[in-house]
Amino acid sequence: MTTGDQSPVPDFLARLRVDGRTFVVAGAGVGMGRMTSHALAQAGAQTVVCADVEPGRAEEIAAEIGPSGVPWTGDLTTREGATALADATAAINGRIDGLVDIIGMAKWESILDMTDETFDWEIDINLRHAFLLSQTVGRHMVTTGGGTMVFIASVSGHTAAPMHAGYGAAKAGLMAWVQSLAQELGPHGVRANAVAPGTILSPRMDAVFTQEQRDANAANTPLGRMGGTYDIASAALFLSSDMSSYITGRTIVVDGGVGAKFPYNTL
Repeated sequence: MTTGDQSPVPDFLARLRVDGRTFVVAGAGVGMGRMTSHALAQAGAQTVVCADVEPGRAEEIAAEIGPSGVPWTGDLTTREGATALADATAAINGRIDGLVDIIGMAKWESILDMTDETFDWEIDINLRHAFLLSQTVGRHMVTTGGGTMVFIASVSGHTAAPMHAGYGAAKAGLMAWVQSLAQELGPHGVRANAVAPGTILSPRMDAVFTQEQRDANAANTPLGRMGGTYDIASAALFLSSDMSSYITGRTIVVDGGVGAKFPYNTL
């Protein structure tokens, strides 16, 4: 007995591969960026341009991932830096197939005490630089027939962001930006998506978290653990591959189920 369904079955594992493609990872030197660089290299990327503001970090991760790694150093919060990175990446193999943008930081200040300088800094490093990379990389992708863009947002853009409201506002803007990118560049074969991490035990967080804070975050998470940078890299690889070829303009939340919890106390 047959189902009558004669649709061809694709090679699903092959759809997760990115063989022969050229990627740029912005903020590649540590944490989520380092793991994402490894993920893309392991999945077959021909070239992974490891971009970081610190030369030593860029060179170290490029050497770590092997022959596909190419270090690049510059300030991606400036148009000059974003343009230089896009042009240098495109010059290697004649195209840019994917961008994964990890860059982002938060400062902790109350809304009433926040300075103009803090607010402007948070917008620049979390949102404005994404505009610059989208534009400079996007022009190359449109010219050569498409590509993928993945931006690291945050659950702080989905909910309140107390004591780091500027960061939350910028990340909310980034998720809205991704939706517009998807609409405008979709007809040119460019997909744009975001990943919104919850509490991730990155090297930066690992250095400041006490064991009590680690235990409290794990207990607050339905999956019973804090996320690792590899969890975010896995989502970035999925969105950069053909496995997600019909997904664009979306934000995938990777938070261990915290955001799905019932928000009120129950008996």
